[in-house]
Amino acid sequence: MLAFFSGIGVWEIAIIGGIALLIFGGRLPQVGKNLGKGIVEFKKGLKGIETDIEKAGEKSLKEADARVKEEEEEEKKDA
Repeated sequence: MLAFFSGIGVWEIAIIGGIALLIFGGRLPQVGKNLGKGIVEFKKGLKGIETDIEKAGEKSLKEADARVKEEEEEEKKDA
């Protein structure tokens, strides 16, 4: 694959880029806008997942602490 690009120089890439800009230039702002919205939504989704995981972790820690306290109280009663 890289052997195919070994014969392409900077000017050829610039010309291909210019042609692509002429063909797709009118749609590029819309594509950029949609890409930005997608990235923002993805970050919001990740933040929501992180929040859910943190809440679940805090809940399980509280439950574990409560169990430990109950076990300690039972051991004191038995002793």
